[in-house]
This record gives sequence, structure tokens and C-alpha cells, in this order.
Amino acid sequence: MLSKNNDDQQALAKTYASSISMVVPRRLLVLIALLLAAFTTIVHADDDAQSANIATVTSESMTDGSDTLRTNNEQSLTTPTQPTTAVSGDAIQQFVAGDFSQRQAMLSAWPGSVESLDNLVELIANDELYQGNRGQTYLLNAEDQLFTYPDKTETSDWPSDLSQVTLTNTLRSALIFGQAKVKLESDKPAQRLQAVEILADNIDQVDPAIITAAAANEDNANVQKALTALQARIDFKNGDLPTQIEAVNLLADSDNPQVLVDLESALTSDNLDPTLEAALSDARDSVARRIEISTWTGHIFTGMSTASILLLAALGLAITFGLLGVINMAHGELIMIGAYTTYMVQNLFKAYLPDMVGWYLLAAVPAAFLVSAVIGMIIERIVIRPLYGRELETLLATFGVSLILMQLVRMIFGAQNVEVSNVAWLSGAYQVSSSLVLPYNRIAIIVFTVIVVALLVYLLNKTRFGLFIRAVTQNRQMARAVGIPSARIDMMAFGLGSGLAGMAGCALAQVGNVGPDLGQTYIIDTFLVVVVGGVGQVWGAVLAALGLGVSGTVLEIGIGAVLAKIVLLVLVILFIQKRPQGLFALKGRFVE
Repeated sequence: MLSKNNDDQQALAKTYASSISMVVPRRLLVLIALLLAAFTTIVHADDDAQSANIATVTSESMTDGSDTLRTNNEQSLTTPTQPTTAVSGDAIQQFVAGDFSQRQAMLSAWPGSVESLDNLVELIANDELYQGNRGQTYLLNAEDQLFTYPDKTETSDWPSDLSQVTLTNTLRSALIFGQAKVKLESDKPAQRLQAVEILADNIDQVDPAIITAAAANEDNANVQKALTALQARIDFKNGDLPTQIEAVNLLADSDNPQVLVDLESALTSDNLDPTLEAALSDARDSVARRIEISTWTGHIFTGMSTASILLLAALGLAITFGLLGVINMAHGELIMIGAYTTYMVQNLFKAYLPDMVGWYLLAAVPAAFLVSAVIGMIIERIVIRPLYGRELETLLATFGVSLILMQLVRMIFGAQNVEVSNVAWLSGAYQVSSSLVLPYNRIAIIVFTVIVVALLVYLLNKTRFGLFIRAVTQNRQMARAVGIPSARIDMMAFGLGSGLAGMAGCALAQVGNVGPDLGQTYIIDTFLVVVVGGVGQVWGAVLAALGLGVSGTVLEIGIGAVLAKIVLLVLVILFIQKRPQGLFALKGRFVE
């Protein structure tokens, strides 16, 4: 091959020399031909040497890669492996910049915190983690907005070769067990419990020695119980008959849906031992009963959280409707204003107090109250006050106000929903059992509602302002006769009710979408709570919200959301026909 190439080059050189022999001396042509031949020989020699080196390296790398992959797959969960090359940046940046072996080594011995590993899992699961052409780390959201990491600043300077960070099956398995390993070594029982759940979801790949070692060092009762249940599931799959029977008896105290699936699957097997079959049947019934109790407990909790939202939305309307006799159709928009105020406070914290953005909600609650209260007092002063005693006109006027407020919000913020992020300390959930999980944000709403109701009851019953409100509500003419400034009380009470609606919007922003139509979702249910509970009655609103919230949730389970709403409205109509004044009738000469 080499000699043939040399001959070709020499022939080309001779041809070229003969073509220009008329103008160039022959000795110079010979010299040029010799130089061309020598240069060609050197180039081809280098090419052949490089080809031989590449073939040798490729063969060695394939052999070494195969051996390394086999060795890594044989490593257990407890075998630590250190990254071979240090990469700058935090743990996630190191993971993105590393190669396959470095990533696998990092997952076996994660160098960062538990939270950073959880963040990595979430980013990969959401397809948001990307790598630049020089190993930089980027985040790309669903709206095709690119952010630098870790400062999470939006950038328009897109790398020329942006690639998504994905996992092979080997790395995905390493990620699962690496996460479990890190959490098992945590000093927080909740994280150790999460590690047990991760292992339980991958029970076929779990080494029983890991469970035994973890159980021997565990001092928390809940984690120990979870480890015992996981060990029992492993023993049931792999043990002999006495071990299986003992494991089934332990699993009878579980409320894990996967345990129920395992028991039902085992009962369908042929040639079961009678003793084992009886134990399986008893355990299945026990687990199914426990799961049903947990499920209904979750439904009741959901109903209570829905009732809390309805109560927050209805408290303000209960005051204004009971005091002024005004059907305020703009009440839902006051809820919406509270939600958008929360959104604005969040953005202000992001822009000017980024280190305290996790606490923006503490400032958003009073801000939502004040903004909605001021707007409510303006509405009362300009729109409602000239129309007192004319219910139909006030209904139409406040309906027009609601349309104006919605359109203003669309003009300022746009017609699309805006994003209000949950604060970190309200994210996640409290796991009561394997089949019962209570979200922190809904727990917070229930607690917040209880606090608001307690403060409102104190305000109405223990303060001078509350005494004036009750006096004007029961008999406006007599209250005026004794010197109570009813016009000022009307405005301040309307502001109080509007402020309560704003706080309801602040709470709703943590559990749902925030958009211009937010208030329309709750206005009908809010009026139902006020009418059923009794006009102007706080305790009536509390009981009505609980009844409507829990019963609505229970009906949705059995007949669906649409039919449940129809049945609930029919029941409310029948109740109002039987008791027009609601659960608690307002007493006083004016109402009688």
C-alpha cells in the first residue's frame, strides 16, 4: 500500500515536471520531485502509525470497559467507590460533568447532601437537567426557558451543543440504591423511612444483608417497623414454609397496598399448603381492612381541607352579607386579588430579598389582607353605599365590579395563570402510614383557618369594634340612636370581610392555580356556606363549611364530581326550604 502510494506520487510529480519543463530547469524539477516523494512517505508513515495506535487503544478500552462495567454491576449497595477525577462545582455539577464511571462512582458514594441527591433525582425525572458543550450545567423548563445552575438565572446565551442528562439502566439502578444508601445513613428518621420505601419499591434487587444491618442499628420505632415489614416481605418470597407463615403473620399488621397485592397474588397459586393458605387469607382480610380505614381517613382529611378553604372564602361574606344585607358578587374577585398579591410579594422577595424568598408567605398574608381590605372599602364607599336597601341593584352593581376587576387583572398580569411556588417548609407530606399521606400545605391551611376563626370570634365578641358590628347587624336604627357611627362601621366591616377574602386567596395560592377566574370557582360554594350556616353567623359558617366540604368529598368518591355537585345542591335547596334562616338564626328586633 505504501509503495503504491509512493509510485503514484512520483508519477504525478514526473507528469507535472514534464508539463513545465519548458520554463523551469531540469535540475530544479528533479529536486522538487524528490521533495514531494519524501514528504508523501513521511505523511503516510505517520497515518499508519496513528491507525495502529487507535486500533490498540480501542481494543484495550473495549476490554477494560467490559471488565469495569461487570465489576461495577457486581458491587453491593454498601461498597463505597470514589470518583476517579475531581470536578469543580457542587455535587450536581460534578455529576453532570463526569463520565459514565465517575457518575456511577458518585452514586455509590454521593459526595453532597441528601437534599442535593433528591434534587438530582427530581431534575432527571422532570427532564430538566442539561449539559453544555464545555460541561456546564443548565436547567431547561417546560416553557423552553434556559437557566444556569446553581444560581438559576435565566440566560439567552444557549450553548451550541446542549444535551440532556439521561441515565442508562445501570446508572438508574445505581441512582435508586445510591439514594437509599444516603438516606439510610441519615440522622433523620423521616429520611431513613424514605430509604426503606425506596428499597421496598425495588424489593427484587435488595440484598437481605442490608436490611439486617440497618435493623440492627435502628433506634426509631417507625423505621424499625418498616424494616421488619420489608424483611418479612423478602422472607415470604424466598423463605421455606415455616418462614413464610411467620412472615405472613407479621404482614397482617401492615396497611401497605403492595403487601395486599403480594398476598392476593400468592392466594392464586396452585398447591398451596393449607396452613399457609389460611394464614394468607387472614392476613389479606386484615391488610384490606387497614387500607380501607386509612383511605377513608384520607378522604375525611381531604374534606376537612376543602371545608377550610370554603370557610376562609365564606367568613368575609358572612360578615358583609349579615351586616349590610348586600349580595356581593365581587367577593370572589377579592379572593383573586389576595392570590395575586401573594404572587407580587413572591416576586418582590425574589428580586430584592433572594436569601429570604422561602419566607415570603409570612409577608404575603398581611399584605393580601390589607390590599383586599382597602379595595373592599373603596367598593363599599363608591358603589354599595348609594344603593343600600336596594338588593337587586347592589347585586347587579357588584357583578359589574367583578367583571371590571377580572379585566383589570387580565390587562396587568395576562390571561394565563401565574406561578406561585410553595415555600420549602410547606412542601412534601407527613406520612402517617404506607397508605395515608397528609400534605403539609393542606395541614397548614387547616391550622391557619382555625387561627383565623379564633381571632375573628375574639374580635366580634371581646372588642368594642365587634360589639358595634353585632349591634348594627341586629338593629341598625337602635344602634344609630345610641350613637354608633353605622356608616363607618359598615365601611370597616366591609373592609374586614374583604381582607378575610384576601387571606383566603393567599391560602388558595398554595394549593391551586392563580388566574383571573380564580374567584368564580368558589363564589357559589361560598354563598351556599353562608346561607346554610345562617346570615352573619360565624359558627354557622364553620359547621356549614365542614358539612358541605366533607359530604361533597364523600359523594365524589361514590358518584363522581358532577353528580356529587348536583346532589349537594338539591340537598341544600331542601334544607333551605325546611329551615330558611339556616343552622343558626340571627336574633334581634330588626330581623324579626
